[in-house]
Amino acid sequence: MESQNISPTNPQDENIIENKELSILEALVPVFVLVAILFFNVFFVYGDDALSGSNQFVLLIGAAVAAIVGFRNKVSYKQMMEEVAENVKSTTGAILILLMVGALAGTWLISGIIPSMIYYGLQILNPTIFLAASVVICAIISIATGSSWTTSATVGIALIGIGNTLGISAGMTAGAVLSGAYFGDKMSPLSDTTNLAPTMAGGELFEHIKYMSITTIPTIIVTLLVFLIIGFSIETTGSPDVSDKLSAIDAAFNISPWLFVVPVLVIVLIIKKTEPLIALLIGTLLAGVTAIIAQPEIVQNVAGADVLNFKTAYKGVMNAITVDSAVETSSKELNDLFSAGGMSGMLGTIWLIICAMVFGGVMDAIGALATISKALLSLASSVFGLFASTVASCLALNVTASDQYLAIVVPGKMFKKAYEDKGLAPENLSRTLEDSGTVTSVLIPWNTCGAYQSGVLGVGVGEYFFYAIFNWLSPFTTLLFAAFNIKIKQLVKK
Repeated sequence: MESQNISPTNPQDENIIENKELSILEALVPVFVLVAILFFNVFFVYGDDALSGSNQFVLLIGAAVAAIVGFRNKVSYKQMMEEVAENVKSTTGAILILLMVGALAGTWLISGIIPSMIYYGLQILNPTIFLAASVVICAIISIATGSSWTTSATVGIALIGIGNTLGISAGMTAGAVLSGAYFGDKMSPLSDTTNLAPTMAGGELFEHIKYMSITTIPTIIVTLLVFLIIGFSIETTGSPDVSDKLSAIDAAFNISPWLFVVPVLVIVLIIKKTEPLIALLIGTLLAGVTAIIAQPEIVQNVAGADVLNFKTAYKGVMNAITVDSAVETSSKELNDLFSAGGMSGMLGTIWLIICAMVFGGVMDAIGALATISKALLSLASSVFGLFASTVASCLALNVTASDQYLAIVVPGKMFKKAYEDKGLAPENLSRTLEDSGTVTSVLIPWNTCGAYQSGVLGVGVGEYFFYAIFNWLSPFTTLLFAAFNIKIKQLVKK
């Protein structure tokens, strides 16, 4: 069955321009400059705040360096801009989906859908299976919110405290939290990295998630089994108490399993191959109506109104769709979780995508991508070699550029042609980018993710590294599948 593409043009039909006058050294100069400036920008200047705009501008600097190399090889400014325009055009569908994802997150918050997921998830805690339960809880919340950072900074902190009362080391609990949080982050259509990876590879969001499950589900099963074994082999004291969290959620929202009708319907639409934008739009609108019926006081508060009528209900739902919205509870830890940025919250990722497309477009126009792709294919003569090169590149960028987004963006653009030349579907590349770029970022102390997570959880990277089983096992799983040629999807020519 043909896969649906989110972009107006088929990414598989895009050609990378060749330039026989360009040497491999010249082609790599913009990449080296980009990585060097990004490393300085993140590690020495901005730290966690580098995504606020400075990394995006660094991508434009990289594009400028690539343009200088192009001018030296007689590539015209017009040709570069035409290629940039084509690149940006190819991301139209992805950008619209990102905006709709932000809208969906906002309405799912004020309707009580996300809080209900958290409410019922917290109730599966048990002392013996606490670590495995922590993985499941964080996975559910991260899938619902699309954010590993939000999950670890809220419920993750609470689980660390609960684990401490049970006599479980903070490193173990943090590893369980991060394993579940990053599993959910990978598999959630609300996640920015999950949207970013198929955009870079030229694939489609839900095909990417479906294909990614082939390696991700076995990895999380192994992770859960290990934590179950650990849970049964260690002694715990006391019992986990989340009654204050449950009471806070129950007091702020009208919790009901009926609220799950909306996400179930969206899942059914996705399974039925409904266009992603249509499925997300329907989910957003239904959640908006549900919010008015099930959470009228919250809608009224989000609208900043004294009474709820048609006008204020419209305003409350529209605010949740478009701008920041938050629901206050009696639990300080939960307040950060119960906030959403709406469509405006996705603008940072969209900005990053556009700047990445500018860099990639200029690199394409000057012939650098074709030169690098040929070099990569000569080094990676086999399919496994190509997968291994991708994994190594993602890991290297997580270490040097200190940012998971760039560990997806740069290898994604560079390896796209190489995968096409091997006759491999774009899902192979997008899955490998996530298996090695997204999840390993938290294992690097100076990476924005590693620094953030260790700071939020109060646990050093060295303490949780071994127990973040899902995170370090994922790249090995993707290489194992590649080595034995398991479910390697071929490119279908249309």
